[in-house]
Amino acid sequence: MTTVAATSARPPLAPSIPRQLLVDSGYVLLGLPLGLASFVVLVVGLSVSVGLVVTVIGIPILSGTLYAARGLADIERLRMAAVLRQPRVRPRYRLPEPGANVWRRIFVPIRDAQSWLDLAHGILRLIVAIGTFVVTVVWWGISIAGALYWAYDWAIPKPSGEGDQNLAQLLGLGDSTTARIGLNTAVGVFFLITLPIVVRGCALLQASLAKAMLTGVAEMRDRITVLEEQKRAAVSAEASALRRLERDIHDGPQQRLVRLAMDLSRARMQLNSDPEAAGRTIDEAVTQTRDTLAELRALSRGIAPPILVDRGLPSALAAIAARGLIPIELQVDPQLGTPAGRLDPAVENTAYFVVAEALTNVAKHARATEATVAVARHGAHLQVRVGDDGQGGAHLAKGHGLTGIADRVRAAGGELTVVSPTGGPTEVRADLPL
Repeated sequence: MTTVAATSARPPLAPSIPRQLLVDSGYVLLGLPLGLASFVVLVVGLSVSVGLVVTVIGIPILSGTLYAARGLADIERLRMAAVLRQPRVRPRYRLPEPGANVWRRIFVPIRDAQSWLDLAHGILRLIVAIGTFVVTVVWWGISIAGALYWAYDWAIPKPSGEGDQNLAQLLGLGDSTTARIGLNTAVGVFFLITLPIVVRGCALLQASLAKAMLTGVAEMRDRITVLEEQKRAAVSAEASALRRLERDIHDGPQQRLVRLAMDLSRARMQLNSDPEAAGRTIDEAVTQTRDTLAELRALSRGIAPPILVDRGLPSALAAIAARGLIPIELQVDPQLGTPAGRLDPAVENTAYFVVAEALTNVAKHARATEATVAVARHGAHLQVRVGDDGQGGAHLAKGHGLTGIADRVRAAGGELTVVSPTGGPTEVRADLPL
């Protein structure tokens, strides 16, 4: 399966108009010779391989042609990144199996769908390249010639025949020097003003064809893979949460309720024979009832804390910090709790879950004396950081407490990073898309 490998995590910043104009112009102008060379190489290679397909020689030639198309496609992917203002991406092509013989290696590109898309783009790109090249050259030529017409008007021969008329005369502006220079300069200025727009459009047209054929299918497959992983992570996180809830109920409230029922039964039997002992048993039952209610409230806070719904993420995290067994420093943007700054409920719930579970792990395993929680927006992401000064050694290996956090974050489309060298300190960082 072909997937996409991105070489940078964030798209480059938009350059200035003059710089983008030069980038787009260079992309379009260089596109014609590259398109011509690509057309010639691939058409010749494809024709020869098809003509010799009945012989053994035609298959290696076809494989070599596909490899050549792949190389030309890589050049185009490298060029179009600056035009589209997106990270450079490259599909992961099908690779030969370890130990494969020569013929199996020859057939590898022939069985790869992306290689055929590269070949089709290498042949079809010439059609678009010719049109965009002509438009770009014409617009640049008229812009420069018109804007600088005043500098060389004196060197242009003037019409001498009775039927010879220049553009100014045809428009009824007369044959004066001022009319000629003014009209041609105005035309040049118009083309100069619209030059960035027209060249940008030509570059985007050429780059869009390349994106659709060279990375579009692979990006779609990669997106499907990511969605499938998120779905699996969501199912895994939900199953883990249900198992944990079931275990907590079984080990806590359920045991207390069983003891409560036994205490009440004993108190009923003691009422006639020993009223004083029955009173003590009832007092113990009342205590058990209070403890059970406290545990149920704690469990409900872990599922859907009311303070998170009513007052927002900062207040909910402050409540967690207040219940902490060690000092916890909060660095949370207060705007996240205002009506205008509230996040999507799914993002809030995930951020709350990350902090609550990470602090639980700190209390159980880290042997830390203090912890830090920082939550803030960073562009289109919410970054949640939980750090401690404990013994370190935390990791995302299966079976450890951080696995459930990672599944929950991945299900929300985010990424979890754990930095925890032996000896500490530890930082758990979650980046959640808004």
